[in-house]
Amino acid sequence: MKQALALAVLVFLTVAAIAGPTGLLSWAENAEALEQRKARIAVLKEKRDALRNRVELLDPEGADPDLVSELVRKDLGVIHPDEIVITLEDE
Repeated sequence: MKQALALAVLVFLTVAAIAGPTGLLSWAENAEALEQRKARIAVLKEKRDALRNRVELLDPEGADPDLVSELVRKDLGVIHPDEIVITLEDE
């Protein structure tokens, strides 16, 4: 009886090592998911850095005049009648 139980446990562990969620068959899938997440992290870091730069440019003690003017025109719609505003879409 002990031998049969030990054999059953051994078979279960072997199957889990091969086909389980962290087994040999799932390594390629996990590696692909990891690469996708690394790419997503790189994109998010780039966006975070762009936002950090805008925050620094809007520092109350020394705001960038061009950015302030852009935001006022965009958010408040303050445009002189003789001005032409050309906006560029963010990529």
